[in-house]
Amino acid sequence: MISHGLSIVVNELNAHLDDIYGTGSGNAALGNPSDGFDSSGSALSRDSVICSVINIREEKTLKNQPNYVRDESALKALYENPPVFLNFQILIIAPNKSYTGGLLQLSRVIRFFQFRNHFTQDNVAPASITSDAPANSLDRLESFKMIFDLYSPSMEEVNHLWGTLGGKQYPFVIYWMRMLDLKFASRQHESGLITEIVTDFSHKS
Repeated sequence: MISHGLSIVVNELNAHLDDIYGTGSGNAALGNPSDGFDSSGSALSRDSVICSVINIREEKTLKNQPNYVRDESALKALYENPPVFLNFQILIIAPNKSYTGGLLQLSRVIRFFQFRNHFTQDNVAPASITSDAPANSLDRLESFKMIFDLYSPSMEEVNHLWGTLGGKQYPFVIYWMRMLDLKFASRQHESGLITEIVTDFSHKS
């Protein structure tokens, strides 16, 4: 589900770059920067903008959700664990061989998320949902809401980040992607609703 959500955003970004800047401008992809960059195809392409998950946090404010859903039409209570709401730190790198070219690519990405920072199943193209989607339907998102907020790391955080990724820094930007809710589609239990409380009890003599 995580990969599907990010693939949807990357597909929307590529479609935007192709539409605004011309055919072939869209060249964003998912990848792990620690794998390295080259132009021979054995590692990540330096012509692409690379998007990578570098941190995951639970959204604490939505942790205390009820573990049941009322079905008034069937007069039942459906019991299931509430979904896990997650926030992701997304690192976007422009490792172009030309430093000015990398800055150009990065500025286009930043302008895209300034223009478009809210993604749901209703405002993305159907092709963005189906392209590169996981083969197993259980791994796909049916409904989603992903909001992108720019994150400004401190110099210490930047140093730790690039030290972890291998030490060579490229033009980059970090976004918080919130809130992707994950849950397994399975009901644990169901029971009837209480519709009436009887209070006039009497004992037989």
